[in-house]
Amino acid sequence: MQQVFSILISFGLSIVVWAGETISEGRLAKGTKWETPFYVSVSGQDGPTVVITGGIHGNEPAGARAAEQIRHWSITRGRLVVIPQANIPGLRDGTRFLPGEPPSRRDLNRQFPKTKMAAEAHGVLGKALWKFIGDQNPDWMIDLHEGYDFHQINSKSVGSTIIDAKGKAADVAVPKMLAAVNATITDPKKKLVRLRYPVDGSLARAAHERLGAASMILETTFKSQPLSKRARQHRLMVHALLTHLQMADGTSQVMLPAKTEALRVAVYDAGGVGSNGPRELDRVLRGMPATMARRVGAEDIRNGVLTQFDVAIFPGGSGSKQAAALDARGRKAVQAFVQRGGGYVGICAGSYLAAANYSWSLGISNHKTFCETIDLPNIGRKSMWYRGPTATVKMELTAEGREILGDRKGVFEVRYHNGPIMSPMGVKGLEAFRPLAIFRSEVARYDPQKGTMVNTPAIIAGEYGKGRVLSISPHPESSAKLHALVANGIRWAGQR
Repeated sequence: MQQVFSILISFGLSIVVWAGETISEGRLAKGTKWETPFYVSVSGQDGPTVVITGGIHGNEPAGARAAEQIRHWSITRGRLVVIPQANIPGLRDGTRFLPGEPPSRRDLNRQFPKTKMAAEAHGVLGKALWKFIGDQNPDWMIDLHEGYDFHQINSKSVGSTIIDAKGKAADVAVPKMLAAVNATITDPKKKLVRLRYPVDGSLARAAHERLGAASMILETTFKSQPLSKRARQHRLMVHALLTHLQMADGTSQVMLPAKTEALRVAVYDAGGVGSNGPRELDRVLRGMPATMARRVGAEDIRNGVLTQFDVAIFPGGSGSKQAAALDARGRKAVQAFVQRGGGYVGICAGSYLAAANYSWSLGISNHKTFCETIDLPNIGRKSMWYRGPTATVKMELTAEGREILGDRKGVFEVRYHNGPIMSPMGVKGLEAFRPLAIFRSEVARYDPQKGTMVNTPAIIAGEYGKGRVLSISPHPESSAKLHALVANGIRWAGQR
């Protein structure tokens, strides 16, 4: 272990010892625009060294997200080295390449030693990564990526594959990794398959040819799949490998450190969620200090991940579709999470989901929604929840709202898109809600809707068991000017 530490000290790391496991962290390419963190877990028991990288390509965020979660895993033997966000500027810009680099140097995964060329990497970041990884003397090199389509459907894409360098070690491990992830995929055409050989100039190929590591690229698919699902697939494959190597200590569901003072926030991004909500919430959460946020899906929730979090956020989309995706087991898991003291934030569809007036809703907030279906002359039967396309409405905080959400006085504008019009449900044994904000204008598409929105609650707060429930009808997360309001609401739900 002294030798390991002497290698790492040059990278300026900090060291923590926890339950016999030494956890170190430091920075690569320090002082440059490419500076990126790394993390090393040393078990204290003999075993292999596994290096995991994510975010080599900035438009492939699932690998970076998964690696950030995997770095918190405890191991029973050997060493686990994780570089979660190799290309931070690219991840920030959502671009595949290294921003600002010339064409020959912009693809980070072509900057490592090629088969028939000198054993050197190129560029500031490429060289820093290559030197650090070489110093680790890895037995396994796992690089997490994403493809644009499913390989079995579109052979031009390498999405949903494991691309490995040939070798006996991979021949044994890859089938186990494929079995673990494919057991969760019902469509045969979307199951992962094995490909070989990693492209020349890639980190995985160079690590195999130059360092003797068993190497592979794990490719999920971002087409029509939520980020939480792709990250989960990465975790399943890596966990299967670590289990095969007798290193795994815990399940693939671990997303956060065992101990942290940070506010832990789960953002649901799967079935029934619109495309913009989770991204807009990412912006809110990035501006919140001492906060750790993770995307979660219905399968994660059914598997119990909410026990790791303080707050769960359900964004806009369709409340009924979110409920269907969760199914009865997932809905019970959310109810139990709040009952035990967890916080719930529902935005638009998430507020429909929290309500007490549907057979499918959670019933954790004592409100009902204006959702009658009415026969309209010359139009037909129409449900009153639908008020038309996105619009801007006016809203005002109550006195308690200013205490919880921020001292914003007077009427201000907020985006509205068919959020619930909320009123008391009167469920016995469930505490009444308190209005934190009131609509001061309205949107109406049909005559029966007119006058039903003005002066009704726009944001309400309540309790369910030991937990807190915040239901937000409009979309303040869509406006940077209202991010502080949303952040304060999240902190209140998390009892901070």
